[in-house]
Amino acid sequence: MQVVSARDITERNQSQKALQIKENHRRKQSQTLVQLARSKTFQQGDLNAALKEITKAAARTLSVKRVGVWLYNQERSKIECIDLYNVSTKEHSFGNSLSEKNYPAYFQALEEERTIAVDDAINDKRTQELAESYLSVWGITSVLDAPIWLEGCLIGVVCHEHIGEKRQWTLEEETFAGSIADFVTLAIEAKERNFAQEALRQSEAQFRAIFERSSIGIALIDMKAQIVDTNLALCEILGYSREELDGKRFTDYICTQRGDLKLYKQLTSGIHTDLERTSRVGFQPSKHQEQFVERHRIEMERRCLHQNGSLVWTHISVSVIPASNGEPEFFLAMIEDITERKETELKLRVSQEAAEAASRAKSEFLATMSHELRTPLNAIMGLSQLLQQEIVGSLNEKQNEYVSCIYSSGEHLLALINDILDLSKIEADKEELLLSPLPVSDLCNYAIWTVRDRALEKGLQLTCKIDVEDNICIGDERRIKQMLLNLLTNAIKFTSVGQVSLVVKNVSQGITFTVSDTGIGIDSNQFTFLFEPFKQLDSRLNRQYEGTGLGLALTRKLARLHGGDVTVISTLGEGSQFTLFLPNPVEMQTEQNKGQQDTATTSSPATPQNQIILLVEEEENAAIVLQDYLQTIGYQVKWIDNINNFLEQVQNLQPNLILLDVQLIGNASGWDLLNVLKQEPYFPDLQVVMMGFSELPQEKLSIVQAGANDYLIKPIRVVQLESILTRYLNSSDFQINETPI
Repeated sequence: MQVVSARDITERNQSQKALQIKENHRRKQSQTLVQLARSKTFQQGDLNAALKEITKAAARTLSVKRVGVWLYNQERSKIECIDLYNVSTKEHSFGNSLSEKNYPAYFQALEEERTIAVDDAINDKRTQELAESYLSVWGITSVLDAPIWLEGCLIGVVCHEHIGEKRQWTLEEETFAGSIADFVTLAIEAKERNFAQEALRQSEAQFRAIFERSSIGIALIDMKAQIVDTNLALCEILGYSREELDGKRFTDYICTQRGDLKLYKQLTSGIHTDLERTSRVGFQPSKHQEQFVERHRIEMERRCLHQNGSLVWTHISVSVIPASNGEPEFFLAMIEDITERKETELKLRVSQEAAEAASRAKSEFLATMSHELRTPLNAIMGLSQLLQQEIVGSLNEKQNEYVSCIYSSGEHLLALINDILDLSKIEADKEELLLSPLPVSDLCNYAIWTVRDRALEKGLQLTCKIDVEDNICIGDERRIKQMLLNLLTNAIKFTSVGQVSLVVKNVSQGITFTVSDTGIGIDSNQFTFLFEPFKQLDSRLNRQYEGTGLGLALTRKLARLHGGDVTVISTLGEGSQFTLFLPNPVEMQTEQNKGQQDTATTSSPATPQNQIILLVEEEENAAIVLQDYLQTIGYQVKWIDNINNFLEQVQNLQPNLILLDVQLIGNASGWDLLNVLKQEPYFPDLQVVMMGFSELPQEKLSIVQAGANDYLIKPIRVVQLESILTRYLNSSDFQINETPI
């Protein structure tokens, strides 16, 4: 009898079958992950290709219809699909997006959960917001979403979307989804790494191109001063090949100076100082780098030794290149050949010295010509004045006409000489202004009265209008009169019919003197030449209008010396308008105004009674003029030109007045004689008036300080001399006719 036992193993077989299926899924997942890990797509850094491979493999392995990779936008306000694989169509797409404000619960779940495994996506609170607009549209019933993390930051999600019956996700599937998300992270990192490497390669290529093609020599030098690398430009500067320079000491090719080694040490020590400071206060890259550029560079000009033995002038800029740890690793030297520039500088220096010598020669020439030209003018104008006074006899009408012509011609020549000297003084910055408060009406009346006769001779209407609130301006009286006369004289000269007007107005920052005419006018193309010295718009030898071209140039320079300017408006054939602008005056005391205004007339000298004048003058003609005039009006005059017996003459004559020429012939000048007189006990009782051609204000001041009573400017006019005689000899009866100045 046989006994047969039977057992139901259906459940065991089913369990074994389930385990086999589970093992097959695990094996399939592992194979997929190994294939992705071995894929060369990640090494190439092509993100699109890598994502396509990842989504396709994930869909095949998990048997889902759709797998998508979604990344946050820059503002993190939404996620955007950058690759979606559809198994049914076997196609990849992109471009859809989900906004956080529309699906806040889903976005919160992404931030908080490791994976979002949802069996019933339509009803799950984490995904039900997506039901109407997304899940139902594609028939999605279950989702398995794995967040994508990069450097600790959530950057997106990999969505595995199941279509059909609801699906329950296993723990292995959730782990696999997380691994797929990690592969997305690896793909993104590979792309960024390849991008950085490519940028580095391009940067190195660009640097090498700049290094090689630079026209400035470049050398990379280690901390032992040995040359590590050079470019072609440096090889050409030094005359060596790159191989010949490699490993050589950089300082062997430079003519060093005392203190250079100290500079290099300071350059490297500055790095350590900054490192210590940075470690204490924290590193701020941009600010630190900016300070590095300013602090860690030295620049110098040194001569370099060329291969042929010659010396080449160079400009060298040396900077420190730190290593990754911040320690100095290399010197970067930029060497520019400046030999040509140095030669040019040498030529310019020689030219400058020559120009300065020429300027000194010009000044000396002008000083000499000033004396040589004014000396005969002194005699011409002085003698013509004596003839006009008819001291030596009466003149007939024709003779009076000739004498007046001689005198006016002398004044014209004197004005020309004065303009040239004035212009030279201003250009040499030696002109000083004697500023004082001046009545505007007096200045204008003087200018109008002076040019009135010239205007009448040409039949021109001459007008003056003063429209100012305050009748005072601040300036140098002689210079302002000179500027107004220049402008009015020019206007009359270039106007044949019509009128010339002077209008004075207050403006916001000063006062303007505007001279208008109806003359020939000026072409606008010629404006640039108007104020150039010695430049005339009509430069032909047979030109219609006289002049040297100095008037306007001098006027503008004098105006700018006052802080103002001269401007012009003109139309060819219609007339011109020149405007002199003077800035607002500085407040001055009324007492100064009264004290510095010159009186228009002076009392006439009176009959001298046994008064003696000692005349010390080296130029004979000038002495004759003064002696004859003074003797004619009753003074006893002793003229000496020999300074050897000067003190003896003073002691013997006991003169009431000494007229002493500043410039004398011999070993002593008028200054020397004045100093000699100061040593004598009787000096305080002497009255000394100096005579000279110079009009410098500082010279007048020095004369007063030296002990003289006054100063006469040559050529000496009768009115000037009368003023001196009246002031210091105090006579009251004798009168002569005044001669116009």
